[in-house]
Amino acid sequence: MQVPPLKRIYLALENWFNYSFGSWNPLYHLGTLTFFFFWIVLISGIYLFIFFHGSLDGAYASVDRITHAQWYAGGIMRSLHRYASDAAVGCILLHMFREFALDRHHGARWYSWFTGVPLLWMVVTLGITGYWLVWDKLAQYIAIGSAHLMDALPIFFGSMARNFLEGALSDRFFILIEFLHLLGQPMLLVFALWFHVRRLSNVSINPPRGLAIGSLLALLALSIVKPATSHEPADLTTVPQLLNLDWFYLNIYPLLDYWSAGQVWVLTIGITLLLMLLPWLPPRKAGPAAVVDLDYCDGCKQCFYDCPFDAISVQARSDGRAHEHEVTVEPALCAACGICVGACHSSNPFRMANKELKSGIDMPQFPVQALREKTKSCLAALEGKIKILVFGCEHGFDVTRLNSRETAGITLLCSGMLPPTLIEYALRNGADGVMVSGCRHADCYFRFGNRWMEQRLAGERPPVLRSRVDRRRITIQGGAETDQDVVEAALAQFRERLTGLVESEDDGKGEDR
Repeated sequence: MQVPPLKRIYLALENWFNYSFGSWNPLYHLGTLTFFFFWIVLISGIYLFIFFHGSLDGAYASVDRITHAQWYAGGIMRSLHRYASDAAVGCILLHMFREFALDRHHGARWYSWFTGVPLLWMVVTLGITGYWLVWDKLAQYIAIGSAHLMDALPIFFGSMARNFLEGALSDRFFILIEFLHLLGQPMLLVFALWFHVRRLSNVSINPPRGLAIGSLLALLALSIVKPATSHEPADLTTVPQLLNLDWFYLNIYPLLDYWSAGQVWVLTIGITLLLMLLPWLPPRKAGPAAVVDLDYCDGCKQCFYDCPFDAISVQARSDGRAHEHEVTVEPALCAACGICVGACHSSNPFRMANKELKSGIDMPQFPVQALREKTKSCLAALEGKIKILVFGCEHGFDVTRLNSRETAGITLLCSGMLPPTLIEYALRNGADGVMVSGCRHADCYFRFGNRWMEQRLAGERPPVLRSRVDRRRITIQGGAETDQDVVEAALAQFRERLTGLVESEDDGKGEDR
């Protein structure tokens, strides 16, 4: 399967970051980094507000005192406030690019994408009102530009731009902006963030500690080397000529020098609507949702805990059986990943050995019975001294490209779909080793498939791989579509290890005789 050019470019960038940062690759933690930068913005903003004087005459002077007279504290805090804000927007933009490049905005993820686009504009408008509070020539420029933009909307009466004529502005302007920047917009942003993640489960807001500390130190270094400063004080009798724009927040304002406010609105709204409609351009058909079979479900709730998209809920038992709970699936939320199948202990292939295998929850497009049959047929076709079965994810490296006399690849909906007992089943029915190849390490198309699978095999998350299974015969190597060399190298190394293991076991048997 051909890898789209944009995805190939992103995967190459991600690979470079993996080499540079290892498990701290910031591209895997863009969401949590954004939350972390918001905390920096909040703490630094509270400190700045203590010394800020919100009035027409006092705003600029108080910011100037914070920046220069108190450079060792207030000046650094102001710079941190500025650069952390830019970093948050940068993370949001990278996050959107990543999700789009990896095709993670369709299907069950449409909601997160759809609500994330307005979230970006909320952050931008919050930053814009922050620039107004400085009340220098840059603030004057964007305040007047914003007034022209508001005047172009049919919902306002009169001209807001007239408020910025000489002598027309009063301290009430700063009371309004302080309310918006310090209370109104942040409260709206918090609500929008909750709305953005409400269909996701196990949401984390904290990046790895090392990455957080490194990011903070980088922002501190930047704040010291290149401190944020103000332009000259605002002067409504003159037109600002030379300005240093913050392009993360103020990118639309230069357009007002060449276009009308109406044209700028058409462009901005058009781009926003296009971004919000991307999950359906073109429309994608999602696979069938998971199906619950109450005859084999005992209501253990593990599938509920493991579902990445909050598609499974728990309710009281409805069929009169002795079990207390049962689970239900909301088809509209189901991503058809099959992680719930790997979480169900009734997916055990040793059950119903001579009958059709039924599970408490299953995927209609690839039921656990078909997975067991596929495993049996691949094992029967293997030849040679070292037989290896490779389970892979359809969104990662195509493991069927590894097929040979001694190797067989089986593609799953997600590596998290793999029941740990199926690995034991393969090892007891002819495989000398089993490799699991999901998406890249610390990454997963379905958020947690890799992580849950690794924890199950390590005995940290039910259903666990039984202790009697020889862990030396199991290896994990994630890989994207472009990582053939990496996966093949890991397979060769695994084969070499298994060869040594088999030879040592043969030698041991010879000595026993």
